[in-house]
Amino acid sequence: MQTGDDKRKQMNRTIRSIATIAIVWMTVVACQTSTSVDLCPKKADASIVVVYDNDVHCGVEGYARMAGLRDMIADTAYTLTVSNGDYYQGGPAGALSRGQYIIDIMNSVGYDAVTLGNHEFDYKTPRQLELMAQFNAPVVCANFVELPSGKRLYAASVVKRLGKKKVGLVGVITPTTLYTEEYAFFDEQGKQLYDLCEKETYQLVQQAVNDIRKKVDYVIVLAHLGEDENETGVDSHGLVRATNGIDVVLDGHTHSLIPQDVVMNKDGKPVLVSQTGTKFQSVGKLVIRHDGRMSTELVDMKAIPYIDRTVRLVTDSIQAVLNAQTSRPICQNDVVLEILDEKGNQLVRYAETNVGDLVADAYRNITGADFAMTNGGGIRVSLPKGQLTYGDLVTLMPFDNYVCIVDITGAQLKDLLEDCTKHTPVEFGDFPQVSGIKFTIDKRRAEGDRITDLVILNKSGSYEPVEMNRTYNLATIDYCVTGGGFVGKLKQNRISKPSIILYNECLIQYVTDNLKGHIGQEYAAPQGRIKIVEK
Repeated sequence: MQTGDDKRKQMNRTIRSIATIAIVWMTVVACQTSTSVDLCPKKADASIVVVYDNDVHCGVEGYARMAGLRDMIADTAYTLTVSNGDYYQGGPAGALSRGQYIIDIMNSVGYDAVTLGNHEFDYKTPRQLELMAQFNAPVVCANFVELPSGKRLYAASVVKRLGKKKVGLVGVITPTTLYTEEYAFFDEQGKQLYDLCEKETYQLVQQAVNDIRKKVDYVIVLAHLGEDENETGVDSHGLVRATNGIDVVLDGHTHSLIPQDVVMNKDGKPVLVSQTGTKFQSVGKLVIRHDGRMSTELVDMKAIPYIDRTVRLVTDSIQAVLNAQTSRPICQNDVVLEILDEKGNQLVRYAETNVGDLVADAYRNITGADFAMTNGGGIRVSLPKGQLTYGDLVTLMPFDNYVCIVDITGAQLKDLLEDCTKHTPVEFGDFPQVSGIKFTIDKRRAEGDRITDLVILNKSGSYEPVEMNRTYNLATIDYCVTGGGFVGKLKQNRISKPSIILYNECLIQYVTDNLKGHIGQEYAAPQGRIKIVEK
């Protein structure tokens, strides 16, 4: 009898076989027809066009259109295709293959260079290195190094010749990854194996730019930094202001829609910054004209009429096999499970939500822990009313996280809640969604003393005050215990039950067994577990 793991492995082998056949077929057709590059001889003064994406997060269906746009441009201009990180996590195609099928798809597109995003570390560094080794394109990253040697894992830059011009591409990743995906940088004994050189990030990019500046006509930074302020003080605009010699920064990480920002570098010269949003909301297009003038713009994905048929063959082949697994019905849902507020902000990252209640209830009920917590950033999409499938729930919770039980005292819990809610109402990925406890965030009080009315559900079904000296059992995900989430507060706590069940499988078991396949009106709205008192 096949187990769930056996079926998953068999499905993965089938997908890999189909994808491999499709890629081989694509290569043969491309060699026979040369459909994607230089169909027409280019003029000496032809423009250079860089087609770029960021934070695609397993947006499989967009790749054929992106490649189609690139192919049409390639008729009359020199082209480059690049990605600014976060490509193989965020949906079933990534989650069910641990990133493999996204690499297969991107290889069929024919990228010229990519950099790393923080979510490339979700399956830990050995898996990331394994996947990147399969890329048919250079991976560039100036600030990812091995310890203690300080040796870069990837080249800082790559040079591309396009006609009579040369373009230098430099890569950089946000050093916040060292905190959000901390488990990927340390071994099980707590020894740090890799670093992202937080204090030297700008300097390392400048050094990479200096190394190629005299060899090329243009320098483009492929960045996964974002524009938002963060604890490291490293962002894309700050990078521009701290450096010189960069012409354009193509950015990612914050899911921003930025057609074109102009930021002055440290010499007072303008540098373009652009970002395409997320999930292929748009595709970026950087145009470098023969006279050196540059501009960036975003092309609405829905407005692209072109399809690369060979890339579509690969995506359709992978999607067909995935659909056989992900289309399996799981439950009937009577409510909208919402992660956004009315303005489109990530409500799940700053307040209690009905979907957060549901997920935390799953952890607590399946494990039997005293209470449960999960980080809002691990819940990724809203889900509509109606029948929900396996694919819907994997898309809701797409990461490779396992539910575990950890020991925590009442005092540690209060301290953790203080730190994870101090940004409220600003979005924060570590904002806790909870089950089995209730508390108030009183913004009128001094920071560090804002968590009040902290109570826990007892065995009789009523709430009682949390005892500061008592040790409780907390159900959460290993991401939040190994340092990646909850601001590292649980790193030293004892894990009493590790790796019980995948977090999305935990939710599936809860709605199937405990809710009898029916998410009802009890989850129509947040249940009042977290109260926020404003100033």
